[in-house]
Amino acid sequence: MVLRSCCKFGPVLVLFQLGYVALLLLCVTHLRFARAETKTVVQKDAEFDVTYNDTVTSDNQTIYAFNHTVSRNKTEGVRVTVDVLSEGAESSPILFVVRQKQAVLSFQVPLILRGLYQRKYPYAHVGRTLCQPPTRTLTETQYFFVDVSTLSSLGTHYQLRISRVDSFTLHTDKKFSFTASPSQPQYFKYVFPDGVDTAIVKVNSEMTFPCSVMSIQDIQCPVYDLDNNVAFIGMYQTMTKTAAITVQRKDFPSNSFYVVVVVKTEDEACGGPLRFYPLRPDELIDAGNRSKTLDVVVSPAINSDVYVMGMLFCLGIFLSFYLLTFLVACVENKRMHRRREGLLNPADMSPAETASLLGKPSVTPVSPYEYGSFADNASTLSSEAITDSIASDANYGYMGQETLKRRPFLTAIHHVAICIERSLESVTGRSRQESLSSIEEDDYDTLADIDSDKNIVRTKKYLCVSDLARKDKRVLSKKYQIYFWNIATIGVFYALPVIQLVITYQTVVNVTGNQDICYYNFLCAHPLGNLSAFNNILSNLGYVMLGLLFLLIVLQRDIIHSRALDRNDLNALECGIPKHFGLFYAMGTALMMEGLLSACYHVCPNYTNFQFDTSFMYMIAGLCVLKLYQKRHPDINASAYTAYACLAAVIFFSVLGVVFGKGNMVFWIVFSVLHILATMLLSTQLYYMGRWRLDSGILRRIVYVIYTDCIRQCSGPMYIDRMVLLVMGNIVNWSLAAYGLLKTPNDFASYLLAIAICNLLLYFAFYIIMKLRSGERIQCMAMVCILFTAVVWGFALFFFFQGLSTWQKTPAESREHNRDCIVLSFFDDHDIWHFLSSIAMFGSFLVLLTMDDDLDNVQRDKIFVF
Repeated sequence: MVLRSCCKFGPVLVLFQLGYVALLLLCVTHLRFARAETKTVVQKDAEFDVTYNDTVTSDNQTIYAFNHTVSRNKTEGVRVTVDVLSEGAESSPILFVVRQKQAVLSFQVPLILRGLYQRKYPYAHVGRTLCQPPTRTLTETQYFFVDVSTLSSLGTHYQLRISRVDSFTLHTDKKFSFTASPSQPQYFKYVFPDGVDTAIVKVNSEMTFPCSVMSIQDIQCPVYDLDNNVAFIGMYQTMTKTAAITVQRKDFPSNSFYVVVVVKTEDEACGGPLRFYPLRPDELIDAGNRSKTLDVVVSPAINSDVYVMGMLFCLGIFLSFYLLTFLVACVENKRMHRRREGLLNPADMSPAETASLLGKPSVTPVSPYEYGSFADNASTLSSEAITDSIASDANYGYMGQETLKRRPFLTAIHHVAICIERSLESVTGRSRQESLSSIEEDDYDTLADIDSDKNIVRTKKYLCVSDLARKDKRVLSKKYQIYFWNIATIGVFYALPVIQLVITYQTVVNVTGNQDICYYNFLCAHPLGNLSAFNNILSNLGYVMLGLLFLLIVLQRDIIHSRALDRNDLNALECGIPKHFGLFYAMGTALMMEGLLSACYHVCPNYTNFQFDTSFMYMIAGLCVLKLYQKRHPDINASAYTAYACLAAVIFFSVLGVVFGKGNMVFWIVFSVLHILATMLLSTQLYYMGRWRLDSGILRRIVYVIYTDCIRQCSGPMYIDRMVLLVMGNIVNWSLAAYGLLKTPNDFASYLLAIAICNLLLYFAFYIIMKLRSGERIQCMAMVCILFTAVVWGFALFFFFQGLSTWQKTPAESREHNRDCIVLSFFDDHDIWHFLSSIAMFGSFLVLLTMDDDLDNVQRDKIFVF
């Protein structure tokens, strides 16, 4: 019965409920209209520089009407300043709306600005500058209105003041001081004067914090001048004490722009401390006093004449090295010509010069160190060379028959030379014109006579170069040429994506306007086209030009040496350090690639692409070490594939260190262990000249050596000189590994480069000391190169450590290190580092090329290995 009753009266109940809801809605609507009819709107004619104290509620709205005369030739800013005096206004803020002819500005007071992790900071004192719409007439009266309203039923007391900003327009080279805060940003107008196409805007402050932002925006409304929207348009950069942006007239059609300065709500973007995490998401945090006093000045940048002077200066410096090289080549050619003429009058020549010209290897005085070595290495050449490097030509065309008839001595030399040459041709079973493509290193390395005494020769107590120069020269020449072709291929495949990436970086900077992406020296960054710092790119030209010059010098020596080999000149065949130029070609190519990649890095320098600047520095350091080792160990030097594989591993660890190494102790432990293990393995390889094996029996052999040499009988090392070098090398590398493990430097790429340079310098110093200890001498040209290079390296390092920027800090902190240009108002300290370091590297290469020229006439069995 109950269910039946409910079903019977159900429709009636539904209709009753719908009617009740409709009645409620009608009542609410009536109350709203009634309240709206009772809301009061008051409009007041207001004046500038007058403070208005008033109260606003939800029942009343106040409109302040202002008017002012605007002149086309003079721009005056209008500043709105508002204070809320009532407590608890955060729950029901006051809304201020400024209505202008072509713009609307609205903001609430208290102004709530957000930080990281949704932190909220209220500001009861707000000051904003009104955007000034352009005027077409000479003078015009403009009106604007300030609407004040709130939804709070309680009265909220406030103060309003409208004032003129007389110093709204900035003047060239005139400093202007002002104060800004997060709720009171400032911006000013600058108009390009006639004849100025580029200007640099500098903002400075004596206060490091609070962190602030400087922005350059076009003359348009609205102006984005709050922390949460300043990055929406234009160019901007964070700052602590210094900020600088170079502005070009072509980027602003109105020939003018706004300089906007905003103080951030938090300092984390500038490297400052981060506030605590709020316990409640809606909790308001008192920001305290974040006012900052700043200075702004706009100065004209350099004009096109300075660009031309900078480029001519750069070209002039490095073209002078081409001229100097040409003059030295002319002098050397003239000296060789005189030596050739001296052959016609041997009575006027010393015995040593006569022996040199006749192709007879000279014998240098034997030092006590050499004497002991010769006692163990008594070996001589199979035949004594007497043919002349010039007279061995088949034609002997420069000797006239009349001259030979008048000089019986020369006639005898002529006939002896012809006889020797014919005998050599009969003995030589393999023509030197044979194609190198049919020759393989293994064909000679696995011959029975070499393989049988390889362990005997290479483990002698005292080694000579002749012991480690037994392989065919053509085979080794082909082997070392691979260094050049491999690095050329690596350079192409490495450089192309790098160029593409840095162009993308520069495009992102230009489109977004975010100047914090790239770590320039903004006080000396001269743009050209789409490039932001053309001077930093231009200064890398020296690496390319001097690398090319070094290749030309090496090519000249290679041609001269090849001609001597074609003449079967015994001086070239059996005297001096074996000449293999493949590594020199690779070094010159690496220097050119370093210039290209350094220029790419400086398109947008930051920590993610710093490896572009250092990769070929590792290559250069590794190639220099290999070249030093190859000089006295031509048969057992590493192949190109092994060397580049090791360098690839170094670059791989460099990338890992940049990405994961910062503060990661696990990475540093792993790297330090691998560093020490690699040092020990390389030391063993060098000490035993490669005559050892890493297999399952290595531990047994180590124990046996320790037992026989240290326990059973205490004997010193067999190879004392090598042991001294390796002990010093291990001390240096273990110390560097310990430093990295304890300090964990942020710049891992530079730390890795320091390891490579320290090992290179150690080996070079050892080489020079052992060379002098062996009774060898350093010729004048090589000594000049060494002294010149040392001096230039000293000055270069001075400019390198000036530290104009650093990506180990935030962009704002990095700009504190920025400095003005020092040369021609175009180049800064880092550009001078580029100039000097390229010259120093070129000089270092020349040292490696010429340091053993004194041995060109010394038999190889009298040149010691160390």
